[in-house]
Amino acid sequence: MASKGKRRFGGSRGPAGGGDMMKRLEELQKQMEEAQASLEEETVTATVGGGAVSIEMTGGHEVRSIIISPDVVDPDDVEMLQDLIVAAFAEAQQKVQQLTEDRMRPLAGGLDIPGLM
Repeated sequence: MASKGKRRFGGSRGPAGGGDMMKRLEELQKQMEEAQASLEEETVTATVGGGAVSIEMTGGHEVRSIIISPDVVDPDDVEMLQDLIVAAFAEAQQKVQQLTEDRMRPLAGGLDIPGLM
């Protein structure tokens, strides 16, 4: 008894269909590389503690600057400053992640591919 699987699932499209798919995948890869390069040039800024600490980070996760208000520098409370820096860094990373998802989502064409973003 012959399998009806090919007919039921659209069958084999042969080399012609595969070539088109490869061309689309190569174009998608090129677009994603361009988007990634563009992201590395963009920056986000995260500010915590009412402006006490600000971190500027690129879309490539490179920290460009950290600004610390002199008002928050207290030699008797270094832990608070440390906590503010960690919080600002975490917020900056979250903003970069959101920026990346916003830029890459259109390229994925609505596909939910684990690990893509």
